[in-house]
Amino acid sequence: MTPRLLTFILLLALIRSSLAQSQAFTEVVPVDFLATRSVVLYDPAMTPDELNQTQQAFQQIGIDAVAYFEQDVVTAGKDVVRAYTEYFISRQIRHIVFLDKGIDSYALRAALFNQKTSLVDAGTVWRVQQPKLTELLRNVFQDTWRSQKKKNFLISDSPETDILVNPILGNRKELYAYDLKVDQLAVPRFGNEEMDKQLAQFFQDNYPLKYKLTDPGTDEKELRRSGCAYILCFVRTRGVAARQVLGYDMNHRETAYASITFPGGQLQLKTIPAQTEVYKFYFRHIDNGNVFLGNKWDADENWLDALRNHVLGFKTDAKLY
Repeated sequence: MTPRLLTFILLLALIRSSLAQSQAFTEVVPVDFLATRSVVLYDPAMTPDELNQTQQAFQQIGIDAVAYFEQDVVTAGKDVVRAYTEYFISRQIRHIVFLDKGIDSYALRAALFNQKTSLVDAGTVWRVQQPKLTELLRNVFQDTWRSQKKKNFLISDSPETDILVNPILGNRKELYAYDLKVDQLAVPRFGNEEMDKQLAQFFQDNYPLKYKLTDPGTDEKELRRSGCAYILCFVRTRGVAARQVLGYDMNHRETAYASITFPGGQLQLKTIPAQTEVYKFYFRHIDNGNVFLGNKWDADENWLDALRNHVLGFKTDAKLY
């Protein structure tokens, strides 16, 4: 599995089901689970009927799930996780519920929301798993009512799935950050030796402007004090989710998206299915939060290819060769 940024590696591990050992979970239902607000992060494989069935069961059980979001949207990147964390705090969310759908089973995980970008603390996640969704929801009902009294009564009978949370604090621009011709770019390392070596080599070979490799998780105020005006960012999720998160027009859903790529340094178009996981890089101004996405879609399946697409696209457009 390709390593994630250290700042939200626990979150991605939890949501993408990479916690394989049973001791990572608890058998104790989260405190006040039936008395406070929750938000549901669900597997994109779940159907609308399954989500409706789940919410109707939650209504009877007493789980006040006020919003539903696809898991890989919330975990798409550092900027995105930050935005959702702030949204959950503003909605007074107390618990995070994860709904997973496997090949032959369903699972529900729930934990107290820690009000951090990790969302939940390790070792506090309660899990229930069953072959069928009806059995899972029955299990949830039995376990919660055995330990708690229902206090939530005004609960919607349908899931709220159309809430959009904007991770862009400033202006959104479908062009490149031309000020980088004079301003320094912060390039966060991944915290993985091999990836960091490739990252350093790529910038040394391909980026003729001012940049600085920085440690993962470095406070952006410190980056600004060190002379960096912009920071390199990315999202990692399905192509359709990446476009939604970054504010692209979603009125016409496509089954695939054409990306500009640079195999061998030459511009080519590459068609990638909308449900395929991709990386999409962008530049963000540290002070004003303006996001520069580039003038062409340039996501790719491999992080280094996606980075090459964005940087070489910038160099081509800005005539930096």
